Amino acid sequence: MHDARAHDPGHRIPTQLHRFLAAGACAVAILAAGCASRPPSTSSPSIPAVRSSPLSDEQSNSIAIHALGLVGTPYRYGGNTPDGGFDCSGLIGYVYRESVGQSTPRTVARMASFGQGVPASEMRTGDLVIFGAGTPTHAGIYVGANRFVHAPSTGGEVRLDRLDGIYWSRQPVQVRRPG
Repeated sequence: MHDARAHDPGHRIPTQLHRFLAAGACAVAILAAGCASRPPSTSSPSIPAVRSSPLSDEQSNSIAIHALGLVGTPYRYGGNTPDGGFDCSGLIGYVYRESVGQSTPRTVARMASFGQGVPASEMRTGDLVIFGAGTPTHAGIYVGANRFVHAPSTGGEVRLDRLDGIYWSRQPVQVRRPG
């Protein structure tokens, strides 16, 4: 897994403030889901636009709310439960299973071919963001307002980050819509 902490000094936020910010981000994600500005497309132009999702708006919002509720959970390589901690693919699998009863691949490499490819300009709440050129190395869940929830690194915690932040905006990203 990729260690984003080296590129994001001061990322640690006191727990109470972290939970407050996560709750606020959840409200923003729900309110802005229909009109959130989309990040510039970094996807291949050959990916067809996906105008509808197999997931309802309610299901997509449930995924986002569940993911935001796990912010602050410890990172653990191979982890896939709130009690044991999460790695990035374990977090995604847990959220999808608990929110909408859907299974996802256990590895980021397999997630790269899961569901449908979506241009970044068509991204919506609940989509997967998968990072890395060639073989993907990291993944998270898009929660709206140009933000995503992920489990970034050993010694870290599940957190909320911006796709247009200094580090993540420089990473190759693809968007997948499970369904």
